[in-house]
Amino acid sequence: MSVCQHLKHPVPPVWDASCETLILGSFPSVKSREVGFFYGHPQNRFWRVLSHVLDCPLPATIPEKREMLLSHHIALWDVIAECDIVGSSDSSIRNARPNDIESLIRGSRISRIFVNGATAEKLYGAYLFPILRLRAVRLPSTSPANAAWNIERLTDAWRVIGGTPQ
Repeated sequence: MSVCQHLKHPVPPVWDASCETLILGSFPSVKSREVGFFYGHPQNRFWRVLSHVLDCPLPATIPEKREMLLSHHIALWDVIAECDIVGSSDSSIRNARPNDIESLIRGSRISRIFVNGATAEKLYGAYLFPILRLRAVRLPSTSPANAAWNIERLTDAWRVIGGTPQ
């Protein structure tokens, strides 16, 4: 049985000054925390979906994943900087403190924000929207828990990422 732990986000954001799009998750899963990078669970479909959307080879290593994101001017981070959480359960998140997304946006050309799933949307709305006043578009979660969405449906929904910023 998993116990509630107070954890700090162990992965720095992927971004640079040329980023125009930001994708936000909620908080890293146990597997992502173990591997030290975003969407580290092999069953999470994030990297497969994004590689289809961007028409790129599926990245295998962390440097390849970073390169794929940055070469398409995409920043990646999570809403939450630290929280109480049980295992990888987003629904268990309590006592959350948000990441400093405002500094990341000020230091880049980010004009579009997407959130990966309903929990990221809820956390963004509670913690970041009141500060940023920037609307985030919710995309269906790439988590394996979102079994109702197969890879084709996810890819179709996520194609909006490949669009041009307004």
